[in-house]
Amino acid sequence: MRRLSFGSLLIGLNTGLVLLAVVAVAVSAVGLIERFADEQGLARVNLAGTSAQEAVERSARDVRTSAQLLAERPTVKRLLEAGNAAGLTAFLDRFRQTSALSGVAILSKGRIFAASGAPIPQAKDEWEGSIHRLSGGALVLAAASSLVATPDASAEAWLILDAGFARQIARQVRLPVAILDPARALADPRDPRMPLRAEVLATGEPGSARLPSAGLYLSVRPLRDPAGEVAAVIETKLPRDALASSLARLVRKLLLLALLVACAATLSGLLISRRLTRPVQALTASAARIGRGDLSTPTPRAPGAELGMLASTMEEMRRRLLQLTSELRRRQAEGEAILTGIVEGVLSVDRDRRIRYLNPPAAVMLGVRPEEAIGRFCGDVLNPEGRDGVRPCEESCPIIHARFRGGATATERLRRPDGTRRAVVITSAPPAEDQQVQVLRDETDVEAARRQRDAVLANISHEFRTPLSAQLASLELLRDRLLGSPEGLDAVTRDLVLSLERGSLRLTQLIDNLLESVRIESGQDSIRSRPVALDEVIEEAVEMTAPLLAQRGQAIEIDLPYPLPAVRGDAPRLTQVFVNLLANANKFAPAGSTVRVGGALEEGGITLWVEDEGPGIPDVSGGASGRSLFDRFVRLAGEGEEPESSGMGLGLAIVRSIVERHGGTVEAAAGSGGRGTRLRIVLPRRLAGEESAA
Repeated sequence: MRRLSFGSLLIGLNTGLVLLAVVAVAVSAVGLIERFADEQGLARVNLAGTSAQEAVERSARDVRTSAQLLAERPTVKRLLEAGNAAGLTAFLDRFRQTSALSGVAILSKGRIFAASGAPIPQAKDEWEGSIHRLSGGALVLAAASSLVATPDASAEAWLILDAGFARQIARQVRLPVAILDPARALADPRDPRMPLRAEVLATGEPGSARLPSAGLYLSVRPLRDPAGEVAAVIETKLPRDALASSLARLVRKLLLLALLVACAATLSGLLISRRLTRPVQALTASAARIGRGDLSTPTPRAPGAELGMLASTMEEMRRRLLQLTSELRRRQAEGEAILTGIVEGVLSVDRDRRIRYLNPPAAVMLGVRPEEAIGRFCGDVLNPEGRDGVRPCEESCPIIHARFRGGATATERLRRPDGTRRAVVITSAPPAEDQQVQVLRDETDVEAARRQRDAVLANISHEFRTPLSAQLASLELLRDRLLGSPEGLDAVTRDLVLSLERGSLRLTQLIDNLLESVRIESGQDSIRSRPVALDEVIEEAVEMTAPLLAQRGQAIEIDLPYPLPAVRGDAPRLTQVFVNLLANANKFAPAGSTVRVGGALEEGGITLWVEDEGPGIPDVSGGASGRSLFDRFVRLAGEGEEPESSGMGLGLAIVRSIVERHGGTVEAAAGSGGRGTRLRIVLPRRLAGEESAA
């Protein structure tokens, strides 16, 4: 029996391996393609289901908006007050057709005054444009809104989720859509779609699946009522036949391509196996060593021009890889030392915001081990707390903002696995090479110190304010009694009493500013909305600062438009605004000068100002000093030194905060004639009976 040569054996072996590999790849590819087709089918039906669910939500918002618009129509109010039911019905017909609603109605004192469209039971208070299931099983989107200035009347709008509505959504998502109440969804136990429907109704979570027995891909998503219960499901399906023909053509082409590749590989193996067997084996072994990380063994030389060049190239590559590997290891060691030694936490994420690196300080800060955090979504590891229980990962994530702004910083409260909370400042850098680095700085102790400082300051200010108020009242009583005594009051005693009264007023004003500053910084500076007479506010502020003006012999002139319209706001806070403005003018204006209070009525706003004859603010026209003047702890004094009683720099900052919370603006400008300073505020012009939607 003739024995086969090594070359022939190698040729046959290579040919068999190539054929086997091609067949294996073809079979695997067919399976992968089928799985990919299933994934694409599920992705498409899920996308259509999400779009259908969003379409229902948009319709709900449209119904709510329609109810509000109908309630705000002056025609509705006029016809209702006139008792014209026929005219109101005609108006409702036009409104319903224009808004594409199933029905609208106007209720007066709990009874239907006029209606148009398909009737449904009377709306309830909790109907706010969400889905509702009626007693007969019908599904509607209903909303109710009270008529403007007519609280005993309301406007109602509804949209019935019938087959026509489902067809309209189906045209939008380009797949069949059905909206089912729980009874219809579970009516047929033999329907292969019922298990998925039952699961969605039970868990309230959307679901999708491939149903081989039904030959389709199915997506079922819940529709919730105002109580959060699942009132119905919206179902989107995709027949598998739509993908089967494309899949069959792709499989045929793949098998043909695999056969061609196998033939070409067999032919090439027959031609070059004998020539390349031994040198290629040597080079293969060298490449395998390099792939395993063995860069110390040199590549052997090979005969022939091509193989010789390949061998020399591999040897050069080995030497360069050896140098690069050594340099990379050195730099990696340096980077690890730096990242491990710094105090701040450092982490990097990929495009999907999954953690790829976490240094030890960050792991300690978050209360996790680095190996547990790698590969996880950063929001699950950091666990930030947002408003209303919603994590900021979806709306205000600094990582996302940094991708568009070139960098972002946010302060988050993170909940650690052990239940403790940490206040952390997260600075995110823009992405670089599919990675994004974040620096975490723990400010828990700083925040605690700030809260403790505010609490101590508030307590001290409160404890000072009570005895000062009593002292001021006693001084006023003492002054009145001394002035009314038969002996009269000599000049020295009068000056002493007035000096004590002015000092108490300044201390009271300083303590009020400190308390207001603490409330502003802690976010507790709320503003009440009530009718306020501005002339009374200014008169009270002038009375409160009269002793301070009299101390320096300053006169005050008031020139306000008459009548001055009322605004909505917080009278004590607005009084504090003008007290601070007058006190500021008193400090910086020279003795014996005049402080002027004026105003003007403008379209949409009321402008009031306090003007002094002091040195003015440097470069106020440029805007820089004008803005910084209203910052906390800023004290500017024109030319020369600040007055001795310059305060802490809180008064104008509090003025800006109160005015902005009233919806107004404040600015500093040069006084009339270019001398002195005019501090001007603009308040929105609102009627006393007007209710603000804010």
